[in-house]
Amino acid sequence: MGEISEDFDYDINEARQALIELNTRFGLPETPGLDAPFPASQQGAPLIVDTDAGGDPDDAIALVAAATLPELTLVVTTDELPGGRRARFVRLLLDLLGRPEVAVVTGRDLGNTRLDCIDGLVPAEVPAQREDVVDAVTAVCDRYQGPVRWAGLGPMSNLAEVLTTRPELAERLVITQMGGALNYRDPERAEHNVRMDPEAARVVLARANQPRLVLSDVTFTPELEIRASEDLHRRLAAPEAPVWARLLAAHLGQWFTRFHPGTIQHDGLTLTAALRLPFVRLVARTVVLDEIGRMSLAEGGAEVLLTRAADYPAFNRWLGLKFDALLDGTTVTR
Repeated sequence: MGEISEDFDYDINEARQALIELNTRFGLPETPGLDAPFPASQQGAPLIVDTDAGGDPDDAIALVAAATLPELTLVVTTDELPGGRRARFVRLLLDLLGRPEVAVVTGRDLGNTRLDCIDGLVPAEVPAQREDVVDAVTAVCDRYQGPVRWAGLGPMSNLAEVLTTRPELAERLVITQMGGALNYRDPERAEHNVRMDPEAARVVLARANQPRLVLSDVTFTPELEIRASEDLHRRLAAPEAPVWARLLAAHLGQWFTRFHPGTIQHDGLTLTAALRLPFVRLVARTVVLDEIGRMSLAEGGAEVLLTRAADYPAFNRWLGLKFDALLDGTTVTR
């Protein structure tokens, strides 16, 4: 499988301008649709990942994939564990992956401690990380021109704070969020990331600029599951594997022992949607949340792009190539 381009609109505005000039030169009528520039390409735009890594290992697996991208600029943690343990785990993982320059910021602690699968994995010498989420996100937006990509892999608490404190950043942040469901498997509850902080989800829907929502309806499938018995886990845990891989294997082991013999890659698929890779199909809809965060379609609701389908085999090949390259000591671009 060859490299996959993340943006089909790369240099599309240059092509638009050339066509306008050509029409003017030969006295041709204006071409419909060229009255205004297309949106700026997101190729090479900085990437911020907001994650509750340390619970379900799909976050950590997505972070490993994101660490292969030079655009990864900032990681913030959400639904934090006491003492900022998620952020310290992320710091350790990125350092072991050779990305010490990527800033890590400790985000909102929602008081949950159940999903903790990093017990004893982070040495005491890994320091606590800074806690200024809004300042860190603002700094990224100030440092770069154009769009800044946000991949939300956990509850939306940090994003709600950013959009409330700095509402002007809504025009800069291209938001892709794992969260929400139109037909959740438990009709009495909202999807996990929304359920952990429903008010934050409402704030994001009210303030964000047409976010992409990767719904549990599409991600909750055995086609995206990595199980304890599979080859990837054995390769990560092998004595000759890199240190980052053995850390990830130990994290997976705690999850498999305490919660479930598999981990579904909700967050990896969300990452690819943030990168505009062609694995999900999005449709424009308007949605509302009820009092406990359950999502439904409704006229006059928030304008969003929803996932309606995904190419699971293609995504799995992409993720497999990422890990094959890392474990073999080679590189992969997308």
